[in-house]
Amino acid sequence: MTSALFDPLAGAADVDATIDDRAWLRALCEVETALARACREVGLIDLPTALEIGAAAEAFADTDPAELGRRSVAGGNPVIPLVESLRDRVRSRAGDAAADAVHLGATSQDVLDTAAMLVTVRALDVVVPALRGCAGHCAALARAHRDTPMIGRTLMQQAVPTTFGALAAVWGRGLDRATARLATVRGSLPVQLGGAGGTLAALYPRGTDVRGALADELDLRDPGAVWHTDRGVIAELAGTLGAAAVAVGKTAGDVILLAQTELGELRESAPGGSSSMPHKRNPIAAITARAAAAAAPGLVATLLAEGAHELQRAAGPWHAEWPALTGLLRSVGGSASRLQDCLGGLEVDAAAMLAALGDRPVELGHAGDLVDSYLGARR
Repeated sequence: MTSALFDPLAGAADVDATIDDRAWLRALCEVETALARACREVGLIDLPTALEIGAAAEAFADTDPAELGRRSVAGGNPVIPLVESLRDRVRSRAGDAAADAVHLGATSQDVLDTAAMLVTVRALDVVVPALRGCAGHCAALARAHRDTPMIGRTLMQQAVPTTFGALAAVWGRGLDRATARLATVRGSLPVQLGGAGGTLAALYPRGTDVRGALADELDLRDPGAVWHTDRGVIAELAGTLGAAAVAVGKTAGDVILLAQTELGELRESAPGGSSSMPHKRNPIAAITARAAAAAAPGLVATLLAEGAHELQRAAGPWHAEWPALTGLLRSVGGSASRLQDCLGGLEVDAAAMLAALGDRPVELGHAGDLVDSYLGARR
């Protein structure tokens, strides 16, 4: 659920515009419009009918999502009342034959799954740049502090010397990897079109042609198959988003540790205060980034646990995906946004890092080479 009180704290404001109820309703309506255009493309309906369906869908996209939600209870998904409303509007303007062309050959899952892919693409268009920005800040820190010595810490105890640049390179590698994998997944997200039982029977013999045209209309991939109960698409997406949350959480957690008063090796440029202790300088961007990322593993677990859908349509597991996927996109998007705020103004106290080394001999091994290798791989 979105929260006007708490979502801004977790950096979710930007991504919320792509995943809120209105964004979902808009995506559902876009799928119905694109399906009509695809059917027209292959000659199953005429242009005036496709235009009427598109106009009806565009008008419905501006209605109240809450009302559609209330009407969804009886059928168990919002596509059923959406299609009813579109058919009523088209019938009133163009007659029964045109109304019958609404949702032609599709089933509710086709529209919802495809809308989920549209929502995900648009969310990733916010998430991926935020992650890329975080990685860019890490690269800048690694470059600037390639030779800044600090004590390494293992099992929360002082270990041997390293450099802050080497630590920033670890952060950056994880974020670069997460960014690249999410960008790849974003480009592979498919449409769904299988009809009532997954055989495209109502569109035979043009079903595969309609699916291809639908993919072109929405700029999604034609999967060449039906994935109603083959949820590998969702599982891969969930795992990749979860890995991104891990990369964000690792970086944010390290900043929090190194910003402790007793260490003071890092400071945020705009720390948070306290309601009762005016001396506090809390690394609040890192704290809220970590908090937002912490929601991801449970949501990933839900999507994986409910991924084994039965037969041709799941009774329950499919329905569980919608809030879990929305929440996961919010978690990763919010955490990346807050981490970007943290890293963008991160202050490094090289003197404090040096002081923590004490009188140890500073033997850095290949720390600088590791930074160079990381930076070279980014070019």
